[in-house]
Amino acid sequence: MFKTVLAVAFLSAAATASFAPASAAVVTGFSSTTLQTGDDFFAGPVNLGFSANYFGNAKTSAFISSNGYLTFNSGQSGYNPVGLGAGYTGQPIIAAFYADADTGRGGTIGYGTGLFNGRSAFGVTWNNVGVFGGSTDDKRNSFQILLVDRGETGAGNFDIVLNYDKIQWETGSASSSGGRNGLGGNSAAAGYNAGTGNQPGTFFEFAGSRVNGAFLDGGPNALAQNSNVGLAGRYVFNVRGGNVAPPPAGVPEPATWAMMIGGFALAGATARRRGGQKAVLA
Repeated sequence: MFKTVLAVAFLSAAATASFAPASAAVVTGFSSTTLQTGDDFFAGPVNLGFSANYFGNAKTSAFISSNGYLTFNSGQSGYNPVGLGAGYTGQPIIAAFYADADTGRGGTIGYGTGLFNGRSAFGVTWNNVGVFGGSTDDKRNSFQILLVDRGETGAGNFDIVLNYDKIQWETGSASSSGGRNGLGGNSAAAGYNAGTGNQPGTFFEFAGSRVNGAFLDGGPNALAQNSNVGLAGRYVFNVRGGNVAPPPAGVPEPATWAMMIGGFALAGATARRRGGQKAVLA
């Protein structure tokens, strides 16, 4: 069984989405425009509503991948994460949950601008999204990326906020992914990368990335049950002067939490398919 890969940008006609999060981490107000239902596509560029200094480059727009991440130079639809830490040569990227999502199996992806803690923000919400190769009533994930304008602290400053309500699957069933019923194989990654190879301080990966079972609810690095700011399911990274600053005062370094962070890897642009298709493992 094969499926055709969509490598073009899709936006629905200004559809309004309602989203009621299951926990305190994922917030409402960032799903006013809903992306077209489907698999392996990207949307954009979409306007952030402010200018973000991301590792020395001003970003006013981003591309949304259906597979759980944002890119800044061009759109990507890759679904198989690989370690990008010190060896990464791709483009700037931020990922909440880089894995093979398929809203044709259920769920929605919406984006919009709004307020987060009283500050202007851009956000993307993956709400109850299904997994490629799963059934329409199978496991679901809900998570979110927020980019929060912190210009009051300096031009271009912003916060990256990754929010998680639930993580029930980790891998699609494409032959290159190796998953079965959403589990095993080439599991999800989360974090960010400036696209600068081995330059210190420009990449960050959650411990548990690409480790079977680690990110799942109840797993050793469960995304929805850990935090670096004391609220289960929420992770905040302050970007100041173009660089990611240490966590807020009084908050342990992420490495001291049950979910530790190291070098991040995302490689959507290089995800390989045979003849523009990906096979489903039986």
